[in-house]
Amino acid sequence: MSIKEWFEDRRKITGLIKNSVESDSKDANETEKNKNLSIDYAKINRLWAQCDNCESLLYIRFLRENQSVCKECGYYLQMNSSDRIELPIDRDTWHPMDEDMYTLDVLQFHSENEIEEHLDSEDESYKDHITFYQIETGLTDAIQTGIGQLNDIPIALGVMDFKFMGGSMGSVVGEKITRLIERATAESLPVIMVCASGGARMQEGSFSLMQMAKIASALYIHQKDKKLLYISILTSPTTGGVTASFGMLGDIIIAEPKAYIAFAGKRVIEQTLGQKVIEDFQVTEHLFGHGLFDLIVSRNLLKGVLSELFRLYGLPRK
Repeated sequence: MSIKEWFEDRRKITGLIKNSVESDSKDANETEKNKNLSIDYAKINRLWAQCDNCESLLYIRFLRENQSVCKECGYYLQMNSSDRIELPIDRDTWHPMDEDMYTLDVLQFHSENEIEEHLDSEDESYKDHITFYQIETGLTDAIQTGIGQLNDIPIALGVMDFKFMGGSMGSVVGEKITRLIERATAESLPVIMVCASGGARMQEGSFSLMQMAKIASALYIHQKDKKLLYISILTSPTTGGVTASFGMLGDIIIAEPKAYIAFAGKRVIEQTLGQKVIEDFQVTEHLFGHGLFDLIVSRNLLKGVLSELFRLYGLPRK
């Protein structure tokens, strides 16, 4: 091989190596770019929300400042229980109750002993569902209860969280509400319940249905025997066993605008009756026209309205 041929071979080899390095570098940059894009996408999800009604993009910080009401169309987006607690409760006066109470899979609903090769989300065990929502929401179950002050008036407050298994009512939800009412009765406090639920929790069977009677019994003592005030606030959605029990037992029943409130859903009613029902017949404004509620109150006015109702009821009692 001549010197000239040797240099030609070296030049070709160097060129191939250079192209390979550039290609690898490009691939690495593309991978890093895609990785950064996915991270940015995750950040976007934490910064923005989309209105369910008009599909406008809403900056979450401003949305929270506007109490989760769309500034474009006025639609009421769902709120988590922590944000709802901040609406009526004075700053630094909230004292939660029974935070460590969690549910057990008493019925072994799709327990881990069942061997299945492929499980979709509906076939997962009840225990797995609970664990997932505990991590997702930071709550032990679908309600927060506690004692706080509303314009310096001590109250007992329970707030359901629809983000935890659709706000479904199981044994823990029923027990926490009952304990809240019993403490309010013992301390002569008014009770406010903010409802947001799909109804009784099917994974607990009759145990969940028993909560309806248990809560109603505690409310009977609170309202009838002790003559204490109970206010029910219905938000979207409030359905099933919650509507059929403590949701409709309030001395005063308040509903949010445009909220979906029902016992059975529209599809179930149509299939049962065999006929079509009118649109929006289970929406707040239509139901209010038929006398189902006492008041329709927007979120920004809620604290003032509750304070005025307490004043009319002579609270706080000296």
